[in-house]
Amino acid sequence: MSQPSNSDPRLEQAAATDESLLASHEKLLGKKPDDQANYRLLPLNLLFVFSGLIFFAGTYLNLYSGHFDPKIYNEHALPRPAGAEEVVKVDPRELGKKLFNNAACNTCHQVTGLGQPGVYPPLAGSEWVVGSEERVIRILLHGLQGKVTVKGTEYSAAAMPAFGKVAGSGYNWSDDKIAAVLTYVRSEWGNSAGPITTEKVAEIHAKEGDHKAWAADELTKLP
Repeated sequence: MSQPSNSDPRLEQAAATDESLLASHEKLLGKKPDDQANYRLLPLNLLFVFSGLIFFAGTYLNLYSGHFDPKIYNEHALPRPAGAEEVVKVDPRELGKKLFNNAACNTCHQVTGLGQPGVYPPLAGSEWVVGSEERVIRILLHGLQGKVTVKGTEYSAAAMPAFGKVAGSGYNWSDDKIAAVLTYVRSEWGNSAGPITTEKVAEIHAKEGDHKAWAADELTKLP
């Protein structure tokens, strides 16, 4: 009896021949087509753009952030006209306190303003401090030497140095610093004398120039 032919229409035909299946497997296992020629440059361009933005942002912050110091930048400050300079107001009393404590003032007169008995006179309640502006300004500008009587007690310590911008001064304080320190000592430790202005210090500075250290008897002749 003869075998039926594969092409017999009476038999159900296979969906794929052995040859087509083998060809499909070889195609899948084979090398994929090289599609580099169709590579898109958009992702690479975006990488360069964002890298540039990050570099720019870092450079900008480094130059203009001011280390994020609130004393430099104030986000609540009002806008100023172009070219206008910001004037920072300094409390003379606070400046005077800082200068007093950072210089040689508190070494002799103490932070309490009581001085050292028999050596350095007190500033608290001193008639020289709360009295005549003319006298106390000259003392701080040019210095004081010789004996001086404060609150009924005589002191004969070493000469007080000159603090102003005068010859022989080791401090060279500007007129506004002189005014600030005097304003501080005249209102501290129970003292209640009025403030000293920079203009008044400048007036006396211009009048006396590089005067030598004052003596107490010279100063008592001034108003």
